[in-house]
Amino acid sequence: MDDVRKMLRNLSDAAKERGAPLDWFEDLYEFAEKDRNLIPWSKGEPHPFLVDWLGNHSEQKTGNALVVGCGLGEDAVFLAERGWSVTAFDLSASAIDWAKEMHPHPSISWEVGDLLDPHPDWIGAFDLVLEVHILQAIPESFRIPASTNLAPLVRQNGVLICIGRMNPATPIVVDGPPWPLNRSFIESIGSELKPIDFYTVQYEEEEHLRYRAVWQRS
Repeated sequence: MDDVRKMLRNLSDAAKERGAPLDWFEDLYEFAEKDRNLIPWSKGEPHPFLVDWLGNHSEQKTGNALVVGCGLGEDAVFLAERGWSVTAFDLSASAIDWAKEMHPHPSISWEVGDLLDPHPDWIGAFDLVLEVHILQAIPESFRIPASTNLAPLVRQNGVLICIGRMNPATPIVVDGPPWPLNRSFIESIGSELKPIDFYTVQYEEEEHLRYRAVWQRS
């Protein structure tokens, strides 16, 4: 884990020095050369917090879903296989090409996109918007404006699900990425929506917590 964190930090620092702090995502996918073992957040399966949520909310009908920063697409494929029409985007063109190659699913539209500048057609267009580990992976100067662009993507009665790492009550100092988020920041993401779930767990080997926050546009 320390080696992985060091690799991510080195890529992030190098991109920052070039004046393009978010380019480290593309740098990582290029460096990996389609070896998914080098993509630390790609586990080859959907996030268990997403699986748990949908499994316990059978009333959540399918519809249009947006997967933010989809990476290699495990969450997008999970949703598509359960009947959702999915738009999955990532800042990295290499990630999207790789995901398309692995998962040519007819119900998934793979797109290069930027949460800092979402496509105008996406505003208010989705019954489900999913963000997993993206906000925690970008510097605060980008994280704050990016976070304000999530809720506007949710249509009436739709839900926003955010999953990631959270600081405990006494924040820990982390030389990220990733950077665990404060609860107050997480709650601000869905400030214009109705909060319907906030789940946390702390695994024995980790200092931070893992969270799932869910909001609905009523």
